[in-house]
Amino acid sequence: MTRISVKVDGTTYEDEVEPRLLLIHYLRDRLGLTGTPVGCDTSNCGACTVDLDGETAKSCSVLAVQADGSEVTTVQGLATNGEWHPLQKAFHERHALQCGYCTPGMIMAARDLLRENPEPSADDVRHALEGNLCRCTGYQNIVRAVLAASGAAEPSARDAQNPQDAQEVTT
Repeated sequence: MTRISVKVDGTTYEDEVEPRLLLIHYLRDRLGLTGTPVGCDTSNCGACTVDLDGETAKSCSVLAVQADGSEVTTVQGLATNGEWHPLQKAFHERHALQCGYCTPGMIMAARDLLRENPEPSADDVRHALEGNLCRCTGYQNIVRAVLAASGAAEPSARDAQNPQDAQEVTT
């Protein structure tokens, strides 16, 4: 067993963990933070994305011992004083989910994008979310939600990869 100290969503936790315990299982099974889902367990889907010391990380590919001394923010830690984060609100208002399984990872990846690029184009959003898979939505409402959270208007034809995409995005 290895002793770790990790600050998660503003609270510091000190625990003894198996050296092979994945961060996703530490968050869910030890801390009860089930808002971050276990997706593929191979870092392909992005559902388990969290913020680790200011950078997005797929928590199924990080050992809990690697997070020792770090600060982790989960999708549950984005709300402030009971108020949803603007991305959480936008995903809800823009119907950017169906089953919701990918939503925590999408929101965390989008948050990282908006920190680096507060005024992204639709193409910027698509590129930033490439590492996150959704099998339900077709991504259009996800792109709309991220743009809405950024304060941008609906995507325009100039943002689309081709005229057909622009029509799909703006309708």
